[in-house]
Amino acid sequence: MSSITIALSKGRIFEETLPLLAAAGIEPAENPERSRKLIIGTNRPDVRLVIVRATDTPTYVQHGAADLGIAGRDVLLEHGGTGLYQPLDLRIARCRMCVATPAGFDYAAAVRPGGRIRVATKYIKSARQHFAGKGVHLDLIKLYGSMELAPLVGLADAIVDLVSSGGTLRANNLVEVEEILHISSRLIVNQASMKMKRELIQPVLDAFSGAVA
Repeated sequence: MSSITIALSKGRIFEETLPLLAAAGIEPAENPERSRKLIIGTNRPDVRLVIVRATDTPTYVQHGAADLGIAGRDVLLEHGGTGLYQPLDLRIARCRMCVATPAGFDYAAAVRPGGRIRVATKYIKSARQHFAGKGVHLDLIKLYGSMELAPLVGLADAIVDLVSSGGTLRANNLVEVEEILHISSRLIVNQASMKMKRELIQPVLDAFSGAVA
């Protein structure tokens, strides 16, 4: 029997995907927050979930280790989206990608054409593209966690990071100085799977689409 594998990451994306899965008649057998299993069955024998890091979701789907996945627009922009269909914006896990600096920093002066700025981020492609559009020389520092620390200890002038409420920025005396883009999570599909397993995948797409609408 043909089956499909859906790649999901723990946390907010998983929680906000549950109602969409339910609309498609799919219920996880276990909660990945409580289970140590990385492959989780569902109430349907032809659907299983694999629990991956958010940043790895496009890679699993691109190479066919998963047929479908749910990934943030931020992750897809960094990955490049090669070999993936992106049929649906699920409008979940919404936030925004922003530039933030210490409260007293003169951002306008730093980003004048020909200026130079040091930016800490894990969103290297997005940051490079954003500042290139301003004609600014960019020194990029790649970090994986606690971006807010970088300007506080003099490692960077600014950060590019995801912001939802802004509470962490305020707690560390940082201010949002520019919005780069709105982020939400997208459904992604392996191109070969879409051709070979359309009879299984299409009903899931239709159910997700109906639930989002």
